[in-house]
Amino acid sequence: MATRIRLRRIGRKGVPLYRIVISDREAARDGRFIETIGSYNPKAEKNKITVDGEKARAWLAKGATPSETVRSLLKQAGVFTAASA
Repeated sequence: MATRIRLRRIGRKGVPLYRIVISDREAARDGRFIETIGSYNPKAEKNKITVDGEKARAWLAKGATPSETVRSLLKQAGVFTAASA
């Protein structure tokens, strides 16, 4: 099964909130997912990002590929570095 690390929207209209989830590559954006590893609030004062670093690194080691947005969020959180790319 090909897995992907992506964002899942949970906020209401005009107030976006996202969860960083592990999902199957073919699953819909807000569809089924395997595990939640963090959250992202773009409306917060400093774009609040919370990520469980150990889970993220474990899924990256298993071969999960992050989306472009999640890749940049993981870099900001200090989980994903240029060396691990």
